[in-house]
Amino acid sequence: MTATSQRFTALDVFRGMTVCLMIIVNTSGNGVTTYAPLQHAAWHGFTPTDLVFPSFLFAVGNAMSFVMKKWDSLSQSQVLWKILKRTSLIFLLGYLMYWFPFVKRDAANHFSFAPFEDTRVFGVLQRIALCYGIASLMVYYLKPKTTLIVSIILLFAYWFLLSAFGDAADPLSMQGNLGSVIDRWLLNEKHLYHGEGIAFDPEGLLSTMTSVVNVLAGYTTGRYIQEKGNTYEGLSKLLMAGALLIFAAYCWNLGFPINKKLWTSSFVLHTTGIDCIVIAVIIYVINFKQKTNWTYFFEVFGRNPLFIYLLSELGATLLWFFRADPKTSVYQWTYKNIFQHFGDYFGAFLFAVSFMLLCWVVGYFLDKKKIYVRV
Repeated sequence: MTATSQRFTALDVFRGMTVCLMIIVNTSGNGVTTYAPLQHAAWHGFTPTDLVFPSFLFAVGNAMSFVMKKWDSLSQSQVLWKILKRTSLIFLLGYLMYWFPFVKRDAANHFSFAPFEDTRVFGVLQRIALCYGIASLMVYYLKPKTTLIVSIILLFAYWFLLSAFGDAADPLSMQGNLGSVIDRWLLNEKHLYHGEGIAFDPEGLLSTMTSVVNVLAGYTTGRYIQEKGNTYEGLSKLLMAGALLIFAAYCWNLGFPINKKLWTSSFVLHTTGIDCIVIAVIIYVINFKQKTNWTYFFEVFGRNPLFIYLLSELGATLLWFFRADPKTSVYQWTYKNIFQHFGDYFGAFLFAVSFMLLCWVVGYFLDKKKIYVRV
Protein backbone atom coordinates (compact mmCIF):
# COMPACT_ATOMS: atom_id res chain seq x y z
CA MET A 1 0.00 0.00 0.00
CA THR A 2 1.40 3.38 -0.96
CA ALA A 3 1.77 6.30 1.42
CA THR A 4 -0.91 8.21 -0.45
CA SER A 5 -3.48 5.42 -0.19
CA GLN A 6 -2.60 4.95 3.48
CA ARG A 7 -3.26 8.61 4.12
CA PHE A 8 -6.62 8.21 2.46
CA THR A 9 -7.25 5.21 4.71
CA ALA A 10 -6.43 7.31 7.76
CA LEU A 11 -8.85 9.99 6.53
CA ASP A 12 -11.61 7.43 5.89
CA VAL A 13 -11.08 5.97 9.36
CA PHE A 14 -11.15 9.39 11.04
CA ARG A 15 -14.25 10.38 9.11
CA GLY A 16 -15.85 6.98 9.73
CA MET A 17 -15.29 7.24 13.48
CA THR A 18 -17.02 10.60 13.41
CA VAL A 19 -20.07 9.30 11.51
CA CYS A 20 -20.25 6.25 13.77
CA LEU A 21 -20.34 8.43 16.88
CA MET A 22 -22.78 10.89 15.27
CA ILE A 23 -25.30 8.08 14.79
CA ILE A 24 -24.83 6.73 18.31
CA VAL A 25 -25.30 10.09 20.04
CA ASN A 26 -28.31 10.97 17.86
CA THR A 27 -30.25 7.71 18.37
CA SER A 28 -30.27 6.91 22.06
CA GLY A 29 -33.17 4.62 22.89
CA ASN A 30 -34.27 7.02 25.60
CA GLY A 31 -32.93 10.54 25.97
CA VAL A 32 -33.68 10.70 29.70
CA THR A 33 -31.50 7.66 30.45
CA THR A 34 -28.56 8.41 28.17
CA TYR A 35 -25.05 8.15 29.58
CA ALA A 36 -23.65 11.63 30.34
CA PRO A 37 -20.66 11.39 27.92
CA LEU A 38 -23.17 10.75 25.11
CA GLN A 39 -25.02 13.99 25.77
CA HIS A 40 -24.00 17.51 24.81
CA ALA A 41 -22.92 19.87 27.55
CA ALA A 42 -25.97 21.74 28.84
CA TRP A 43 -24.32 25.08 28.05
CA HIS A 44 -20.73 26.02 28.91
CA GLY A 45 -18.43 23.02 29.17
CA PHE A 46 -17.46 20.04 27.06
CA THR A 47 -18.35 16.37 26.66
CA PRO A 48 -17.04 13.77 24.17
CA THR A 49 -20.28 14.21 22.21
CA ASP A 50 -19.42 17.87 21.63
CA LEU A 51 -16.38 16.75 19.63
CA VAL A 52 -18.34 14.83 17.01
CA PHE A 53 -19.72 17.57 14.76
CA PRO A 54 -16.60 19.78 14.67
CA SER A 55 -14.58 16.65 13.87
CA PHE A 56 -16.78 16.06 10.83
CA LEU A 57 -16.13 19.63 9.69
CA PHE A 58 -12.41 19.03 10.28
CA ALA A 59 -12.66 15.93 8.09
CA VAL A 60 -14.44 17.95 5.37
CA GLY A 61 -11.47 20.31 5.30
CA ASN A 62 -9.02 17.43 5.35
CA ALA A 63 -10.69 15.93 2.29
CA MET A 64 -10.61 19.33 0.56
CA SER A 65 -6.81 19.31 0.75
CA PHE A 66 -6.77 16.32 -1.59
CA VAL A 67 -9.43 17.69 -3.95
CA MET A 68 -7.81 21.10 -4.41
CA LYS A 69 -5.05 19.62 -6.58
CA LYS A 70 -7.67 18.52 -9.10
CA TRP A 71 -9.03 22.06 -9.29
CA ASP A 72 -5.72 23.33 -10.67
CA SER A 73 -6.59 21.83 -14.06
CA LEU A 74 -10.06 23.42 -14.13
CA SER A 75 -11.13 26.91 -15.13
CA GLN A 76 -12.31 29.37 -12.52
CA SER A 77 -15.92 29.07 -13.68
CA GLN A 78 -15.78 25.27 -13.42
CA VAL A 79 -14.44 25.43 -9.86
CA LEU A 80 -17.03 27.99 -8.78
CA TRP A 81 -19.80 25.89 -10.28
CA LYS A 82 -18.58 22.81 -8.39
CA ILE A 83 -18.50 24.72 -5.12
CA LEU A 84 -21.91 26.32 -5.66
CA LYS A 85 -23.52 23.06 -6.76
CA ARG A 86 -22.19 21.04 -3.83
CA THR A 87 -23.02 23.76 -1.30
CA SER A 88 -26.58 24.13 -2.59
CA LEU A 89 -27.20 20.40 -2.79
CA ILE A 90 -26.01 19.66 0.75
CA PHE A 91 -28.00 22.61 2.11
CA LEU A 92 -31.13 21.45 0.28
CA LEU A 93 -30.72 17.88 1.55
CA GLY A 94 -30.42 19.21 5.08
CA TYR A 95 -33.59 21.25 4.72
CA LEU A 96 -35.53 18.35 3.19
CA MET A 97 -34.28 16.08 5.97
CA TYR A 98 -35.96 18.29 8.58
CA TRP A 99 -39.13 18.58 6.49
CA PHE A 100 -39.33 14.78 5.99
CA PRO A 101 -41.74 12.93 5.95
CA PHE A 102 -43.61 16.06 4.77
CA VAL A 103 -46.77 15.23 6.72
CA LYS A 104 -47.70 15.59 10.39
CA ARG A 105 -50.08 13.72 12.67
CA ASP A 106 -52.50 15.36 15.08
CA ALA A 107 -53.80 14.01 18.41
CA ALA A 108 -56.59 12.15 16.61
CA ASN A 109 -54.07 10.42 14.32
CA HIS A 110 -55.19 12.41 11.31
CA PHE A 111 -52.54 13.38 8.74
CA SER A 112 -52.00 16.75 7.14
CA PHE A 113 -49.31 18.34 5.02
CA ALA A 114 -46.39 19.75 7.03
CA PRO A 115 -46.19 23.42 6.00
CA PHE A 116 -42.98 25.16 5.03
CA GLU A 117 -43.36 27.71 7.83
CA ASP A 118 -42.93 24.98 10.48
CA THR A 119 -39.68 23.59 9.06
CA ARG A 120 -36.23 24.26 10.50
CA VAL A 121 -34.00 26.10 8.02
CA PHE A 122 -30.56 25.72 9.59
CA GLY A 123 -29.11 22.46 10.87
CA VAL A 124 -26.23 20.00 10.67
CA LEU A 125 -26.08 19.47 6.90
CA GLN A 126 -26.82 23.12 6.29
CA ARG A 127 -23.85 24.09 8.44
CA ILE A 128 -21.65 21.60 6.60
CA ALA A 129 -22.80 23.13 3.30
CA LEU A 130 -22.14 26.73 4.32
CA CYS A 131 -18.79 25.95 5.91
CA TYR A 132 -17.69 23.93 2.90
CA GLY A 133 -18.72 26.69 0.49
CA ILE A 134 -17.04 29.52 2.42
CA ALA A 135 -13.88 27.53 3.19
CA SER A 136 -13.57 26.36 -0.43
CA LEU A 137 -13.73 29.91 -1.75
CA MET A 138 -11.14 31.04 0.80
CA VAL A 139 -8.58 28.34 0.03
CA TYR A 140 -9.15 28.76 -3.70
CA TYR A 141 -8.62 32.52 -3.78
CA LEU A 142 -6.38 33.19 -0.79
CA LYS A 143 -2.83 32.20 0.00
CA PRO A 144 -2.30 29.85 3.00
CA LYS A 145 -0.87 32.65 5.16
CA THR A 146 -3.80 34.93 4.32
CA THR A 147 -6.24 32.12 5.12
CA LEU A 148 -4.60 31.72 8.53
CA ILE A 149 -4.85 35.45 9.23
CA VAL A 150 -8.52 35.53 8.20
CA SER A 151 -9.22 32.52 10.46
CA ILE A 152 -7.70 34.31 13.45
CA ILE A 153 -9.69 37.44 12.63
CA LEU A 154 -12.92 35.42 12.47
CA LEU A 155 -12.30 33.91 15.91
CA PHE A 156 -11.56 37.25 17.56
CA ALA A 157 -14.34 39.05 15.66
CA TYR A 158 -16.89 36.50 16.88
CA TRP A 159 -15.69 36.98 20.47
CA PHE A 160 -16.06 40.76 20.08
CA LEU A 161 -19.51 40.57 18.48
CA LEU A 162 -20.96 38.28 21.14
CA SER A 163 -19.39 40.24 24.00
CA ALA A 164 -20.32 43.68 22.72
CA PHE A 165 -23.76 43.25 21.18
CA GLY A 166 -25.49 40.55 23.19
CA ASP A 167 -27.80 41.05 26.15
CA ALA A 168 -26.03 43.41 28.54
CA ALA A 169 -26.96 41.26 31.54
CA ASP A 170 -25.61 38.05 30.00
CA PRO A 171 -24.33 38.31 26.40
CA LEU A 172 -23.63 34.56 26.30
CA SER A 173 -27.07 33.41 27.40
CA MET A 174 -29.15 31.14 25.18
CA GLN A 175 -31.65 33.81 24.19
CA GLY A 176 -29.55 36.88 24.84
CA ASN A 177 -26.57 36.10 22.61
CA LEU A 178 -26.30 38.06 19.37
CA GLY A 179 -26.50 34.96 17.17
CA SER A 180 -29.87 34.00 18.61
CA VAL A 181 -31.13 37.57 18.18
CA ILE A 182 -30.08 37.56 14.52
CA ASP A 183 -31.70 34.17 13.85
CA ARG A 184 -35.01 35.26 15.38
CA TRP A 185 -34.91 38.49 13.37
CA LEU A 186 -33.97 36.76 10.13
CA LEU A 187 -36.32 33.80 10.45
CA ASN A 188 -39.68 33.09 12.01
CA GLU A 189 -39.21 31.26 15.34
CA LYS A 190 -40.93 28.22 13.82
CA HIS A 191 -37.95 27.89 11.45
CA LEU A 192 -35.56 27.47 14.39
CA TYR A 193 -34.59 24.48 16.51
CA HIS A 194 -36.77 23.92 19.59
CA GLY A 195 -34.91 21.04 21.20
CA GLU A 196 -33.89 23.27 24.11
CA GLY A 197 -37.52 24.12 24.84
CA ILE A 198 -37.22 27.56 23.22
CA ALA A 199 -36.49 28.90 19.75
CA PHE A 200 -32.70 28.62 19.65
CA ASP A 201 -30.61 27.14 16.85
CA PRO A 202 -27.14 25.80 17.75
CA GLU A 203 -26.37 25.82 14.01
CA GLY A 204 -27.47 29.41 13.54
CA LEU A 205 -26.11 31.88 11.02
CA LEU A 206 -23.63 33.93 13.06
CA SER A 207 -21.72 30.99 14.56
CA THR A 208 -21.02 29.79 11.01
CA MET A 209 -18.13 32.28 11.01
CA THR A 210 -16.27 30.28 13.67
CA SER A 211 -17.28 26.81 12.47
CA VAL A 212 -15.68 27.66 9.11
CA VAL A 213 -12.37 27.70 10.97
CA ASN A 214 -12.78 24.01 11.83
CA VAL A 215 -12.92 23.26 8.10
CA LEU A 216 -9.94 25.51 7.37
CA ALA A 217 -7.97 23.85 10.17
CA GLY A 218 -8.78 20.46 8.66
CA TYR A 219 -7.64 21.67 5.26
CA THR A 220 -4.36 23.01 6.64
CA THR A 221 -3.78 19.79 8.55
CA GLY A 222 -4.49 17.75 5.43
CA ARG A 223 -1.93 19.71 3.43
CA TYR A 224 0.61 19.32 6.21
CA ILE A 225 0.02 15.55 6.40
CA GLN A 226 0.54 15.18 2.66
CA GLU A 227 3.86 17.03 2.90
CA LYS A 228 5.27 15.79 6.22
CA GLY A 229 2.85 13.27 7.69
CA ASN A 230 5.00 10.31 6.71
CA THR A 231 7.83 11.21 9.11
CA TYR A 232 8.14 10.97 12.87
CA GLU A 233 9.10 14.63 12.99
CA GLY A 234 5.98 15.59 11.07
CA LEU A 235 3.69 13.64 13.39
CA SER A 236 5.48 15.00 16.46
CA LYS A 237 4.85 18.57 15.30
CA LEU A 238 1.21 17.73 14.61
CA LEU A 239 0.86 16.36 18.15
CA MET A 240 2.53 19.45 19.60
CA ALA A 241 0.27 21.72 17.56
CA GLY A 242 -2.74 19.88 18.94
CA ALA A 243 -1.48 20.23 22.51
CA LEU A 244 -0.81 23.96 22.05
CA LEU A 245 -4.27 24.52 20.61
CA ILE A 246 -5.87 22.78 23.59
CA PHE A 247 -3.76 24.85 25.99
CA ALA A 248 -4.76 28.05 24.17
CA ALA A 249 -8.40 26.96 24.30
CA TYR A 250 -8.35 26.57 28.07
CA CYS A 251 -6.64 29.93 28.47
CA TRP A 252 -9.31 31.56 26.28
CA ASN A 253 -11.98 29.61 28.16
CA LEU A 254 -11.36 31.89 31.16
CA GLY A 255 -12.81 34.84 29.24
CA PHE A 256 -14.81 33.17 26.46
CA PRO A 257 -16.10 29.79 27.69
CA ILE A 258 -15.90 26.61 25.65
CA ASN A 259 -19.46 26.21 24.38
CA LYS A 260 -20.56 23.95 21.55
CA LYS A 261 -24.04 25.44 21.18
CA LEU A 262 -22.56 28.91 20.71
CA TRP A 263 -19.57 27.45 18.82
CA THR A 264 -17.27 29.81 20.69
CA SER A 265 -13.74 30.55 19.54
CA SER A 266 -12.28 28.61 22.48
CA PHE A 267 -14.45 25.65 21.42
CA VAL A 268 -12.91 25.81 17.93
CA LEU A 269 -9.37 25.74 19.31
CA HIS A 270 -10.21 22.93 21.72
CA THR A 271 -11.85 20.66 19.16
CA THR A 272 -9.24 21.38 16.49
CA GLY A 273 -6.48 20.54 18.94
CA ILE A 274 -8.08 17.22 19.84
CA ASP A 275 -8.65 16.41 16.17
CA CYS A 276 -4.98 17.04 15.34
CA ILE A 277 -3.95 14.61 18.07
CA VAL A 278 -6.52 11.98 17.08
CA ILE A 279 -5.64 12.00 13.39
CA ALA A 280 -1.92 11.90 14.22
CA VAL A 281 -2.50 8.79 16.34
CA ILE A 282 -4.54 7.17 13.57
CA ILE A 283 -1.79 7.83 11.01
CA TYR A 284 0.83 6.48 13.41
CA VAL A 285 -1.11 3.24 13.95
CA ILE A 286 -1.92 2.74 10.26
CA ASN A 287 1.20 4.05 8.51
CA PHE A 288 3.97 3.49 11.01
CA LYS A 289 2.81 0.42 12.94
CA GLN A 290 1.06 -1.09 9.90
CA LYS A 291 -1.89 -2.19 12.03
CA THR A 292 -4.87 -2.09 9.69
CA ASN A 293 -6.95 -5.13 10.65
CA TRP A 294 -9.32 -2.89 12.62
CA THR A 295 -9.80 -0.12 10.10
CA TYR A 296 -12.36 -1.56 7.67
CA PHE A 297 -15.29 -1.14 10.02
CA PHE A 298 -14.77 2.63 10.10
CA GLU A 299 -13.77 2.84 6.43
CA VAL A 300 -17.28 1.68 5.52
CA PHE A 301 -18.70 4.78 7.21
CA GLY A 302 -15.92 7.01 5.91
CA ARG A 303 -16.48 6.15 2.25
CA ASN A 304 -20.14 7.18 2.23
CA PRO A 305 -20.28 9.59 5.18
CA LEU A 306 -22.99 12.05 4.16
CA PHE A 307 -25.21 9.35 2.67
CA ILE A 308 -25.02 7.13 5.77
CA TYR A 309 -25.60 10.08 8.09
CA LEU A 310 -28.65 11.14 6.05
CA LEU A 311 -29.89 7.54 6.02
CA SER A 312 -29.60 7.33 9.81
CA GLU A 313 -31.54 10.55 10.33
CA LEU A 314 -34.33 9.60 7.93
CA GLY A 315 -34.49 6.08 9.39
CA ALA A 316 -34.82 7.41 12.93
CA THR A 317 -37.49 9.88 11.78
CA LEU A 318 -39.54 7.05 10.29
CA LEU A 319 -39.23 5.00 13.47
CA TRP A 320 -40.63 7.95 15.41
CA PHE A 321 -43.31 8.63 12.78
CA PHE A 322 -44.83 5.14 12.50
CA ARG A 323 -46.84 3.86 15.46
CA ALA A 324 -46.82 0.47 17.15
CA ASP A 325 -50.07 1.55 18.81
CA PRO A 326 -52.01 4.85 18.83
CA LYS A 327 -49.80 6.35 21.56
CA THR A 328 -46.43 4.68 21.02
CA SER A 329 -44.00 5.14 18.14
CA VAL A 330 -42.08 2.17 16.75
CA TYR A 331 -38.93 3.84 18.12
CA GLN A 332 -40.32 3.92 21.68
CA TRP A 333 -41.87 0.45 21.43
CA THR A 334 -38.60 -1.08 20.28
CA TYR A 335 -36.69 0.42 23.18
CA LYS A 336 -39.27 -0.52 25.82
CA ASN A 337 -39.95 -4.05 24.60
CA ILE A 338 -36.47 -5.12 23.52
CA PHE A 339 -33.65 -2.96 24.84
CA GLN A 340 -34.96 -1.71 28.18
CA HIS A 341 -34.66 -5.28 29.51
CA PHE A 342 -30.90 -4.67 29.56
CA GLY A 343 -31.33 -1.70 31.90
CA ASP A 344 -32.49 1.87 31.38
CA TYR A 345 -29.08 3.35 30.57
CA PHE A 346 -27.36 0.37 28.98
CA GLY A 347 -30.51 -0.44 27.03
CA ALA A 348 -30.64 3.09 25.61
CA PHE A 349 -26.99 2.77 24.63
CA LEU A 350 -27.51 -0.70 23.13
CA PHE A 351 -30.39 0.65 21.05
CA ALA A 352 -28.12 3.34 19.60
CA VAL A 353 -25.31 0.89 18.88
CA SER A 354 -27.73 -1.53 17.20
CA PHE A 355 -29.13 1.24 15.02
CA MET A 356 -25.58 2.30 14.12
CA LEU A 357 -24.73 -1.29 13.13
CA LEU A 358 -27.83 -1.45 10.96
CA CYS A 359 -26.61 1.65 9.12
CA TRP A 360 -23.18 0.05 8.85
CA VAL A 361 -24.68 -2.99 7.11
CA VAL A 362 -26.15 -0.69 4.45
CA GLY A 363 -22.76 0.99 4.07
CA TYR A 364 -21.07 -2.41 3.83
CA PHE A 365 -23.24 -3.51 0.92
CA LEU A 366 -22.64 -0.19 -0.83
CA ASP A 367 -18.89 -0.60 -0.39
CA LYS A 368 -18.93 -4.17 -1.68
CA LYS A 369 -20.84 -2.97 -4.74
CA LYS A 370 -18.33 -0.10 -5.11
CA ILE A 371 -21.18 2.39 -4.82
CA TYR A 372 -20.02 5.70 -3.37
CA VAL A 373 -22.59 8.46 -3.17
CA ARG A 374 -20.79 11.77 -3.75
CA VAL A 375 -22.75 14.82 -2.75
